[in-house]
Amino acid sequence: MADDKTPQPDETQFDQTSASGNHAAGELPEEPNAPEIGEVEGAEATPEQGFKADAELADLKDKYLRLAAEFENYKRRTTKERADLFKTANQELMVALLPVLDDFDRARHHTKDTEDAGTVRESIDIIYNKLQKTLNQKGLASMEAKGGAFDPDLHEAITQIPAPSEDLKGKIVDEVEKGYYLGDKVIRHAKVVLGQ
Repeated sequence: MADDKTPQPDETQFDQTSASGNHAAGELPEEPNAPEIGEVEGAEATPEQGFKADAELADLKDKYLRLAAEFENYKRRTTKERADLFKTANQELMVALLPVLDDFDRARHHTKDTEDAGTVRESIDIIYNKLQKTLNQKGLASMEAKGGAFDPDLHEAITQIPAPSEDLKGKIVDEVEKGYYLGDKVIRHAKVVLGQ
């Protein structure tokens, strides 16, 4: 009876040749109606879907070409606007300076025959004040450097001399050329002499 329960070696072995047919070991048998690799099951391409895809592709290509043309036009337009801006950037300042130029012409005309230095000096002072006021309205401001501490971001040291007093050691003794701000930006560094 024990022989009935024990499997026989002939029965337990798997016959690979009969199960796999003409397939290699480990391969699944092909189903006759299985879709090809890369195909979606149930999705058959019809001519109508092909025309729809072609139309969509043509539409996207047209949109892309239009967008590229718009971008080229934008680049051309902004380049032209920038060039025009550079050409006329100083126009506002020049218009503001024309009255000062007119004052110089009038002063030259009225003082050409005078020998009075006081009259010439007075006319120069009037024009200088008007010029300074006009430039200040446009954002120009002069630096006050003399007697202050040296700052390499604002000042350019020309030379060093012995300090005339102890409190001027390491500080600015003289200003050779004024420095200027335009708004918050330094447009010309002050040329200074340092005390040592």
